[in-house]
This record gives sequence, structure tokens and C-alpha cells, in this order.
Amino acid sequence: MSDLAAEIADVRARAERVYTRAQVDAAFERMAADISTVLAGSNPLLLAILVGGMYPAIQLAMRLSFPYQLDCVHVTRYRGQLAGGDVEWRSQPRLPVAGRVVLVVDDILDEGHTLAQVMHECTRLGAARVLSAVLVRKRHPRPTIGHADYHGLEVGDRYVFGCGMDYKEYFRGLPEIYAVASS
Repeated sequence: MSDLAAEIADVRARAERVYTRAQVDAAFERMAADISTVLAGSNPLLLAILVGGMYPAIQLAMRLSFPYQLDCVHVTRYRGQLAGGDVEWRSQPRLPVAGRVVLVVDDILDEGHTLAQVMHECTRLGAARVLSAVLVRKRHPRPTIGHADYHGLEVGDRYVFGCGMDYKEYFRGLPEIYAVASS
């Protein structure tokens, strides 16, 4: 077994479950209800931030009963690492943003750099209104530059994975949220 494979297996085996699938599903239901109250009738564009925002964007989209379009941008800070670096744009929205209500969707709000950049870009591209939704908002003492208009769950200042969030590009598809065990 390679060193990385052994590390990944160890991280998963020792991880602490923070939220169950039922708790995650309930959070998505609450978020979708809140979003529906505000955005129904506005023909919004749901804009997932790849890669982590795919999972929450699809989960929310399945729960919305009004017309919307779904698109994505590929913007990253982590590149498979455990700490973020500079924001790197890999792709812009495919669908028109100008004049639209845009709901930017991501997996987690930590310090907010990526979310703030994407929201700023949507504004620059002429969006009529830009809102944001994340599944998880992290509580920590560091400055946060971005904000989430909608969030489903909160976690302490721990490294979490599942539901779109990853550990070195692994575990994004888990339906529950786990925290890496303290060393």
C-alpha cells in the first residue's frame, strides 16, 4: 500500500462523525425552503463552485420546485492540499450572468476568499443580485472576508470532509460530515 493510500485509510478510520446523513438532509431541506421563499419567481442562476460546491448545489437543486438554471465555475485555493493558497480561476460561468439573480453555492465557508471572489466576479459580470449558500460555515477566530446568505450547518475550527468537502481530493461523496481526528 502506498504512503498516501495508507494515510487516506487511516484518516477515514480515525475520523469523527460530526453530522449524520439525516442531519445533513435536514439542513438541505431548511436551506431550500429559505431559498425558495426569496428566489421563487426570480428565474435565478445557481452557480456551483467546483469541485466542492457540486454536492451542495445538486442537493439544493433537487429540493427547489421553481424554475432555475444550474451552472458552475471552477475556482480553487486548495489544489488537493490541506491549506489554501491564492485563488485560481480555471473556468468562468457558461450561462449569462448579466441581469440575473445568481445564487453562488459552495461546500464550506472558512475564511471566504473563494466565495468572495466568485461573488465579486458575478457582480462584475452584471448580475442583478448575488446571494450565496454553503452547506457548512466554520466558526473560528480568523478574519472572514466572504459571507453566506444561507448556511445549513456549523462546525468548529476543524478540518472536515464529506458532502462535497475533501481530504486531499478524497471523500467528497460521503453523505455525512466527518472531522479529521486530532493527532
